[in-house]
Amino acid sequence: MSDHESPQGTAWIWKIFWLLLAITTVEVVLGIIKPEILLTSLAGTSILNLIFIGLTLVKAAYIVQYFMHLKYEVNSLKYAIYLPVLILIPYLTFILIFEGQAIFEF
Repeated sequence: MSDHESPQGTAWIWKIFWLLLAITTVEVVLGIIKPEILLTSLAGTSILNLIFIGLTLVKAAYIVQYFMHLKYEVNSLKYAIYLPVLILIPYLTFILIFEGQAIFEF
């Protein structure tokens, strides 16, 4: 681990907790009400699905940075972990969205 220590106290953990809770609440509410405008197709899937993907990636980033302590590591380790993820996740998401709709083209 780097020489930089994590913040003292528990205020930071509560801040992250409330942020993750808010994002999860938005996801649950959107999943329950499913607004008609967000069900429009875009890039092979609905806008609602793209919102879910984005919110999930934001939650994953906060979990990795704070609870797995990656935020306080040296830059070379951060880049070694972040760069493959920043390349592979959009690539795999693109493949899943566009190739997954091929089953409807029969």
